[in-house]
Amino acid sequence: MTERNVCVRAFLALLLFSLLTASHLPAAPQTTGGSGYHLIKKVKLGGTGGWDYLEVDPATHRLFVSRGTHYVVVDPDQGKIIGDIPGSQRAHGVAFANEFNKGFTTDGSNADSTIFDLTSLKVLDKVKTDKDSDAVIYDPFSKRVFTFNGDANTASAIDAASGKLVSTFPLGGGPEFGATDGKGKIFVNLEDKSSLVKFDAKTLKIENTWPLAPCESPSGLAIDAAHEILVVGCQNKLMAFVDGNSGKVLGTVPIGQGVDANRFDPATGYAFASCGDGTLTIAHEDSPTKFSLVEMIQTQRGARTMALEYASHTVYLVTAEFGPAPEPTKDNPRPRPAVLPDTFTLLIYGK
Repeated sequence: MTERNVCVRAFLALLLFSLLTASHLPAAPQTTGGSGYHLIKKVKLGGTGGWDYLEVDPATHRLFVSRGTHYVVVDPDQGKIIGDIPGSQRAHGVAFANEFNKGFTTDGSNADSTIFDLTSLKVLDKVKTDKDSDAVIYDPFSKRVFTFNGDANTASAIDAASGKLVSTFPLGGGPEFGATDGKGKIFVNLEDKSSLVKFDAKTLKIENTWPLAPCESPSGLAIDAAHEILVVGCQNKLMAFVDGNSGKVLGTVPIGQGVDANRFDPATGYAFASCGDGTLTIAHEDSPTKFSLVEMIQTQRGARTMALEYASHTVYLVTAEFGPAPEPTKDNPRPRPAVLPDTFTLLIYGK
């Protein structure tokens, strides 16, 4: 037998062994691909001034965006502003009580909430809340609207049907954003205490205040209500997942700088964090105790707040172009750069 034949036989024997044993080898690890989210279009809305929260009315598909002294109403499909809700000094958030056909905004300077008709956008009433009224949510279980009043360290409960104030009560720290599980419990993060508060939507009794370490200065908040898991955006560049029954931090994933909003999509298991550095982080809830980073998408500087339309899984962000920052002063050591007029833009992301 020639040396060449020996080599060929040896190779064939090795190949046969590999084929016979391949089915007994562990499967190759599967790499995680991207979420599929990408920029669909940019819509220039223009105007002047800053902005804060934005939300989609699930009944009408209209997008409501706070713009300093008023709220603009946008039709994302047409790419244009179709309405306006005036009368604020420092507009922050908006929530929808669709079963009563009412919307509720917050005004940090006037310390109140404007109630408006969701169909006509006509202002119906104003109700007093507390100093620095900021984030706002609607809880369908108690049929109450809750405003979170930053400088006052309080929350205000408003009866959605009557539009009357139920109570303003202390939270023990400066609240940022809130979330409802739809089953009678409200959660709100305390930015200055790096903690999470849980209270009863009807009795308004605080049931727990949990530390969120390693999360620092929590800002955005969302919830997986089915599994009672809170999604918390932290200023030390983390997105934390917290058990709403025990307060235990179940895991974290890295995010960008300057987070100001979080959302959770129960249909896809995706958790989102929008950050002012121009990033949108997407994580996935692999199981109620396991969370993984999917990707970090580059958006645009200043796009720190967002809205999620759950029916279409569309993510909306807003931002603008900026000029140079003013010189720091004693009263304002970290001045924000000026927003350039007529550059305000809506960014629409989808799959």
